Amino acid sequence: MTTVIDQAVQAHLIASTPEARAIPACLRYERDDPFAVRISFPPAASLDGSAVEWTFGRELLAAGLRGPAGNGDVQIWPCGPHHTVLEFHAPEGMAMVQFTTGDLLRFLGRSYAIVPEGSEIGELDLDDGLASLLNDAA
Repeated sequence: MTTVIDQAVQAHLIASTPEARAIPACLRYERDDPFAVRISFPPAASLDGSAVEWTFGRELLAAGLRGPAGNGDVQIWPCGPHHTVLEFHAPEGMAMVQFTTGDLLRFLGRSYAIVPEGSEIGELDLDDGLASLLNDAA
């Protein structure tokens, strides 16, 4: 059974100039980290020329597809009927990236096929997680 989903998507970096810049991105979901989704951008998309990865809650992505969601480093909201905006905040600055909503919905649906919504806690190995925390603290 599949335990990892990688989905390439096209995004548009929203800038202060009239033209949005198209950039590739990759969405990732792993059964071993059932509450999280990751999105990575290639080095060409960042100011310092290094690859960038953001991790945030799968629940936040689902909520942001329905309406404005998030009040921290990642905020998500629908932008018309066919697009969704993800806004990322870091000490270096802020970036707004627009995605086709259908791409995000497909990704979310594929993640639910691996770990159904609401059953994430059953995928966690709490004994191993606790042992790891205790070993790190020693």
